[in-house]
Amino acid sequence: MSHSIDSVLSQIRSYQTQLGQGARPVADLPRSDAIDTLRGVQPGTVAGSVPSFSETLRGALEGVNGAQAKAGALAQAFERGEPGADLARVMIASQQSQVAFRATVEVRNRLVQAYQDVMNMPL
Repeated sequence: MSHSIDSVLSQIRSYQTQLGQGARPVADLPRSDAIDTLRGVQPGTVAGSVPSFSETLRGALEGVNGAQAKAGALAQAFERGEPGADLARVMIASQQSQVAFRATVEVRNRLVQAYQDVMNMPL
């Protein structure tokens, strides 16, 4: 299971570097704003504009849902024989939605495990 998580994380990192959005290592960040930068707050901005955890999670789930809807629509278009839907695009969209769904399931599993760990802590 750990291998699959590492695999998904390495794919995400490779996509970020391909898009030119590679994140700087934490060690390269100045110590004063390292936490804000990790949370997505640019130096000099108000920290209140950072989306909450639930908003971030909702956005991620909507993204997964969108990827699955796109893959389904492309598959249906391919089945109908529409000219813009070739097999390669259908397969790529399908694989992207599978990777996004697997990553979402792994995040859910980690959250459930963290919740169980917290609930089992002695007082």
